[in-house]
Amino acid sequence: MNDQIRAQEVRLIDDQNNQLGVLSTAAALRIAGEKGLDLVEVAPQASPPVCKLLDYGRYKFETIKREKDQRRKQNTTKLKEMKLRPKVADHDFQTKFKGVRQFIEQGEKVKVTIMFRGREMVHQDIGRRLLDRVADAAKEIATVERAPIMEGRNLFMILAPNHRPHPQPSAPVPVKEGV
Repeated sequence: MNDQIRAQEVRLIDDQNNQLGVLSTAAALRIAGEKGLDLVEVAPQASPPVCKLLDYGRYKFETIKREKDQRRKQNTTKLKEMKLRPKVADHDFQTKFKGVRQFIEQGEKVKVTIMFRGREMVHQDIGRRLLDRVADAAKEIATVERAPIMEGRNLFMILAPNHRPHPQPSAPVPVKEGV
């Protein structure tokens, strides 16, 4: 930018994106000084290099702001985990499933894990049936992203939401009448 440009000639673009042609670097710097702008090299690999007249501080501010907006709009899905045991009671299953449903409705992926201890390892079919029951109960709101897999003493599967999360409703604003 400005005095750091080493090329003898540059192709100059003004602040309204009009091409001013190929000029010497000194002439381009003079024009930038007259307009109170900076001469910034935007395409140094071109022949001759392309330079643009702009307010460098404002340009940096806008690029940083644009990058922050892109990061904010980026959809990041987290992986939540719900752990169950093969001997889970029906009411406990319903309570755990409410948590799974909440996570999925918020747009999160859910890893449902069945933990086996001791001789429960012999009855892995009970764990698979339990995971099938979870998948069946969640089929309207989620799809099975990863089928049940045994990893050590844990059997797990991953559920992913079918749709985008619903925005959280904000509190209604009270309206005063007759004031």
